[in-house]
This record gives sequence, structure tokens and C-alpha cells, in this order.
Amino acid sequence: MKRFLLLAGLLALSTVPLAAHDIITTKLTYTRDITRIFEHRCISCHGVHASVPLTSYEQVRPWAVAIKEQVLTREMPPWGAVKGFGDLFPDDALTQDEMLIIAAWVVGGAPRGNPALLPAITKSTAPLSYDQVSGALVVSTRRVLTKPFIATGVIPRPEKPVESARIIARLPNGRIEPLVWLYHYDPKWQRVFRFRKPLSLPRGTQIEATTPLHYQLEGRAKAP
Repeated sequence: MKRFLLLAGLLALSTVPLAAHDIITTKLTYTRDITRIFEHRCISCHGVHASVPLTSYEQVRPWAVAIKEQVLTREMPPWGAVKGFGDLFPDDALTQDEMLIIAAWVVGGAPRGNPALLPAITKSTAPLSYDQVSGALVVSTRRVLTKPFIATGVIPRPEKPVESARIIARLPNGRIEPLVWLYHYDPKWQRVFRFRKPLSLPRGTQIEATTPLHYQLEGRAKAP
């Protein structure tokens, strides 16, 4: 409840611009707190050579208010799925704590902090494109498995942006296994949603989406 009230309060302040000389009201800093989140969640798309690089305080500071607003509305980073639906890894969506840290840092004046606390620079790795994936089962909205299948992920292949679509596996015993819930998903992201652990799906399992959708089930057929 406390987190909810804090988030509501930050949303109410989302339209308040940062002044040229802000009064610092937070102990959160860019060097100690924000850089760790950005390195984990943002730098793969906003690196040194990106159109909007976010690798230094000088680059981040002018965008602070816009970053906060896009983070609180989950427009950034563009994960394209509902967090918690399906056991996905890595899950690139921001956690609620990370959202609150970024928002509180901006509302508190977006201080730089001690440069000595900056993390060591690491080389980011681009996410695997679905054009690099093999061994996938093609599905057009719905498909029944004719043989056992070891599923390792879902590869969306929509022709246009997806507002909302849940993809599930309906097992022969009636159990529902949530796979991924696409939400505001853009085809240009070419994302592969991988499961934390492979799913063993028996023959007769129905893979289905709640809206018409082309996608692939990554994995391999299981030996009978």
C-alpha cells in the first residue's frame, strides 16, 4: 500500500518540470543508484552510438522528466509484455522498485552524486533477434501439438503492432500454462521471450492466442 501511494504521488508530480537549479530533496544519486538500473535495462538500446545516448549524467540530465514519465507509464524500456505472466528470463521490464527509484530521483532534483561511485563500464550484449532462432514451431493463433514438445520460448511474428494478446498452453488435463502476454508490442523489436525453465508439453496440448496472431513456439520435438 505504501508503494502504491508513493507511486500515485509521483504520477501526480509527473508534469512538474525540473528547474535550472533544482533544490535537492533526495539521497538518491545518478552515480550510485541510477547508473546501475540504466546499465541493466537501458544501455543495450541507448548506448554511446544511439540516437539518444544515456551513458553519462550530461546525457541523461536533460531527459530526466521525460524518462520519468515514460518509465512510470512503462513505455520505456519497451519490453512489450505484461510482467509476471509466464516465467520469462531475462525479464527486461523495470521492477516496481526500479520505477520508484528513477521517479524519486527525478522529483528530488536529479542529483549527480560522487563520480567515484560510478560502476565499471561493461560491454552490453544486444538481445537475440528472432531471425537467429531455429527449431521453432509455427503457430497461427491456435495449434494442437501432435507430438510432445519441449518449449523454450515464444517468438512473436505479428504483421502490425499488438495492443494486447495472451498466449497460453492448454494441456490435455485442462491445466493452463501462461506463456506470454504481449502488450503494446511492436514487430520491429523482433523480441524472443524465453522461459526461465523449458516447458514439457504433452501431445494434445493446444497453443493459443486470445487474438489472431502469428507467432512461433521455440524449442524441439520430444522423443516419444
